[in-house]
Amino acid sequence: MSYIATQLPAPRAVSSWRDQAEDLLAYAEPVSRAGLYVSLAVIYAWFAGMKFTQYEANGLVPLVENSPLVGWFYALLSVRGFSTFLGLVELSIGLLIALRLASPIFSAAGGVLSAGLFVTTLSFMISTPDVVVPELGFPAISVAPGQFLLKDVGLFAASFWVFVDSLKTIIRK
Repeated sequence: MSYIATQLPAPRAVSSWRDQAEDLLAYAEPVSRAGLYVSLAVIYAWFAGMKFTQYEANGLVPLVENSPLVGWFYALLSVRGFSTFLGLVELSIGLLIALRLASPIFSAAGGVLSAGLFVTTLSFMISTPDVVVPELGFPAISVAPGQFLLKDVGLFAASFWVFVDSLKTIIRK
């Protein structure tokens, strides 16, 4: 039996699941990276575009006026003026993130500014009335503004990832 086994050609090597996963990652990683950058840029464009409407300006009032971080803006700018200013800031951040195609320096700046903006909006969960629904107990939060603001946890994480990914690219060049 051993004589026969040594005379047969070796079976063709089948790549392991790890090799197949590595092949998949070679394509999936850059696609997922581009998808994250593009999706954040689109979100910023959409959010910013809304800031130029009276509807959105009025919707910001309960969030902004109760915030110790940004409430003072209403002493400097009107409700509509602040919303327009915020729209310009958001357009700038989205553009910086999208400029990853030109240089990771731009997206690093956009990522850190974006993370800072989402830390600010997450602080609204503490300063805005009616975020918590006390009669339901912890962890119940209202649909608006509570659940609306909670999405910013994920957007903060994506923003910080963009910052770190861009910084990593800058450092490793």
